[in-house]
Amino acid sequence: MKRAIPVVVLSIAGLVPVWRYEPSAGTPASTAAPATTPSASASPGTSSGTVVKGTTIRTDKGPVQVQVTFDGDRITAVSMLQQPNHPQTTAAVPKLVAETLKAQSADIDTVSGATITSDAYKESLQAAIDVRG
Repeated sequence: MKRAIPVVVLSIAGLVPVWRYEPSAGTPASTAAPATTPSASASPGTSSGTVVKGTTIRTDKGPVQVQVTFDGDRITAVSMLQQPNHPQTTAAVPKLVAETLKAQSADIDTVSGATITSDAYKESLQAAIDVRG
């Protein structure tokens, strides 16, 4: 009986974090915003670059939208037009951009801890690449 009380108390204490756990990983609840479609336009300040906006992807964390600058078929820059105000997203964006510039495609690794944002980033990026053709 002496052991039963501490076992019950410790079991409950161990379950509290499980009950409060909110996963940051998972499938994003993404839908393309009907009013926002990928569009291409000339890049301001450059004559050879083309700037393409990706589709806005809505996630549980907030909207994600990228803008890609192309020089011919090469991706020269990626910037976030919309992103969730979340520390993991802020840390993930530079990694996602660097991977994109290295891979020259949307076939990049997901950033651990920012899966929802990473998946939405890749979806918006792919939409921009598809428009560019």
